[in-house]
Amino acid sequence: MRYSIGIKRICDVILSGGSLFLLSPVLALIALAIKCDDGGPVIFVQERVGQSGECFRCFKFRSMVAGARARGLGGEVAADDDRLTRVGRLLRIWTLDEIPQLLNVLRGEMSVVGPRPWIPRHGEQCPAWAKQRFEMKPGLAGWAWIHGRNLVPWEERLRLDVWYVKNWSLWLDASILVRAMVQLVRRHGVYGPEGITKDPQSDAERDR
Repeated sequence: MRYSIGIKRICDVILSGGSLFLLSPVLALIALAIKCDDGGPVIFVQERVGQSGECFRCFKFRSMVAGARARGLGGEVAADDDRLTRVGRLLRIWTLDEIPQLLNVLRGEMSVVGPRPWIPRHGEQCPAWAKQRFEMKPGLAGWAWIHGRNLVPWEERLRLDVWYVKNWSLWLDASILVRAMVQLVRRHGVYGPEGITKDPQSDAERDR
């Protein structure tokens, strides 16, 4: 098990470092587009719960206007949400706002594959039977993520996260990564069945 975890970490470093290098021109263009859109900050930083319940600073491209949490749906985000910037709407549809989390992977706070990271208050509300999900580093994509993302009921997502931890293997990670690529192209499950993201990992941005 320890040997496999070591290989997982090596793969994380290679994949995240290589992706950041290859995508650097795209990252620069996205950053420029965000800045030109409304002049606000490019990166949005939010505290998330990681492995063993330890909190870390999670990076995303900013997709919403400043003060979004105090307006509209608060911590929820709708597909037609007027708090989304023009660039931010496109970033969310194609999940490009998550790319900066490759830095979190490189720093060892996240993994390429694992349960999605939560904001602290939702981590505190996690039922006891599901706390096993925190035994693995949070990931960019996970077992619950490839099963429908926000279209999957919340309790079922918890069960899928726990199943992943109990059955984890390098081969499972590889299969999840391949299926995640298909999910990204299909843009399936970006928002919930009512067109709203009701997910602890999608808390609306706060003032910066």
